[in-house]
Amino acid sequence: MKIYNNKPNQLQDLTQQNLQKIGKPEARDVSKVSANSTPSDRVDISGRAKEIAELMSAINQIPEVRSDKVAEIKKAIESGNYNINTLKIAQSLLKEI
Repeated sequence: MKIYNNKPNQLQDLTQQNLQKIGKPEARDVSKVSANSTPSDRVDISGRAKEIAELMSAINQIPEVRSDKVAEIKKAIESGNYNINTLKIAQSLLKEI
């Protein structure tokens, strides 16, 4: 879609004409809107939200894989000294249910 003769002044004039046709009291002159007007919207972040953000940041810095534990288990498996405690695994599974 191509739009020809798209000039900001013409668009502003058309907007003004349409607003005048509507005749609503809240209609205002678009050309007179202040560039220095301060927005009335505001965001407040609670202390709890800040604390949660700090904790999330700390969590994101922790590596997902504990390389020292992985290396220790690999070494135990390779040497044949890695024992699996099936009772402990079964108890953990039952706690999850």
